[in-house]
Amino acid sequence: MAGGLAYTTDDLNDLTQAQIFGRVLMDLGSQHPEIVALSADLAKSTKVGDFFAKFPERSFNFGIAEQNMIGAAAGLALAGFKPYAATFGCFASMRACEQVRTDLCYPKLNVKIIGTHAGLSMGNGGTTHHATEDIGIFRTFANMTVMVPADGLETAKVISASIDHDGPMYIRVGRGFEPPAYESLDYDFTIGKAIEMRPGADATVIACGMCVLQAMEAAEDFAEDDGPDIRVINIHTVKPIDKEAIIKAAEETGVIITAEEHNIIGGLGSAVAEILAEAGLAGSVKFKRVGIPDVFSVIGYPEDLYAHYKIDQAGIYDSICDLMGLEKKDRDDEH
Repeated sequence: MAGGLAYTTDDLNDLTQAQIFGRVLMDLGSQHPEIVALSADLAKSTKVGDFFAKFPERSFNFGIAEQNMIGAAAGLALAGFKPYAATFGCFASMRACEQVRTDLCYPKLNVKIIGTHAGLSMGNGGTTHHATEDIGIFRTFANMTVMVPADGLETAKVISASIDHDGPMYIRVGRGFEPPAYESLDYDFTIGKAIEMRPGADATVIACGMCVLQAMEAAEDFAEDDGPDIRVINIHTVKPIDKEAIIKAAEETGVIITAEEHNIIGGLGSAVAEILAEAGLAGSVKFKRVGIPDVFSVIGYPEDLYAHYKIDQAGIYDSICDLMGLEKKDRDDEH
């Protein structure tokens, strides 16, 4: 990991994922003169503006022209630079889809795409600005690495590790002050290797992004009630995915729930289902995908949308109960 991370937890806990991306990229820029930053008229919103302010000669704003931004990123990569192109996740994956596939992935160019405001984090911004298909789109592109950090602390780990990663990468981050899943930066992080956040013998929740913390809190709910022992695995790298960790969890617990802030078609749940089927475990493992069903997401505050689509703590808890045939909590009694 280039240069390591010189941040304390206190430095990062009060920043959003996007702000942490901007801070770490700016610091990496001091160590790596080959880094350049690109924006499609969203430098302030995506926080790449921090880099723009410090290194104006290595910063490029393309206006509302994401396709041009990706094409220019390809050219810069061919010239020996390491471009970081930042825009909203919905625009990176759909407006510039062809350019990412053909200009970056086909020649396997060293360009990192930062997709901010991903999932449902745009909330009231509307369905058109919800990025609920981006993981599914990008994980089908050959040569593409897809990262979904669990929180701001892990975002710092991902950005720091990305500088030494060869090839195109999509890094998916949220918008707001999502609470941290980690207590510190003191943990081992490797691209492509899942992290067991909590041991458990009775069932496993495999999650990514903001759902990691929600899964951990659901597992603690069961522990407090002397319920089943729930393992939680953080799949921060959806592609290449850690097949070994998934198969091990399936064989040891026999119950797998996936949780993601994404359409259940094509995302983490689909990736895990493919692995279970190819390993011959589909008939012996109870399996459920938790996420956004095959619909366009509704509009509302992110927290309300998480509850609506049952990807919050209560929803994941209830999904585990459904899969294991357990009685659900009467949550009305908690108030």
